Amino acid sequence: MEVSYQLFVDGEQGLEIMEEATKDRPFQFITGFGVALDAFEQQVIDLEKGATFDFSIPQEQAYGDYNDDLVLDLDRDVFSINGHFDHEHIYEDAVIPLQNEEGQRFYGRVVEIGEEKVKVDLNHPLAGENLTFKGTILENREATAKEIEHLVAHMSGGCGCGCHHDHDGDCNCDGDCDHDHHEGCGCGHCH
Repeated sequence: MEVSYQLFVDGEQGLEIMEEATKDRPFQFITGFGVALDAFEQQVIDLEKGATFDFSIPQEQAYGDYNDDLVLDLDRDVFSINGHFDHEHIYEDAVIPLQNEEGQRFYGRVVEIGEEKVKVDLNHPLAGENLTFKGTILENREATAKEIEHLVAHMSGGCGCGCHHDHDGDCNCDGDCDHDHHEGCGCGHCH
């Protein structure tokens, strides 16, 4: 699927826009792979090209409640390289890749950097929010085998083109691949 949309959350003055996927840079995804929220997919999956949509997803069907237990104080040493704190990548509001003891990878947002600890928020940026999507279906068709193969390769850590992504998520394929590297949080558009 390919959609353009605006994503809004409830704000003090009514709906506040949080992100936008334009017709020039649409959100493209294959349904059924968890790329987009299930509740989002259910709303758009049967719409034809050119159809418009305007719907809300309650936080329970989006990213759940904000959980204070997912805000952690981690030792600064965790973010040191060769005994020096990584100021280049660890700064307030930076979104950083993390890994737990079981090898699971996830992202956190740096909230505060102290003398001894770094406060990291593991909540999804849209946790605790009701989401409202307004947009247009730009394309709705069956995915090709090549598109599915490409997505599965991305989900398993590579894109299948021989390139690799650095810790900022940038592609280091030196232009040798013939595709876009769109990745996102699953709420909608690529980040």
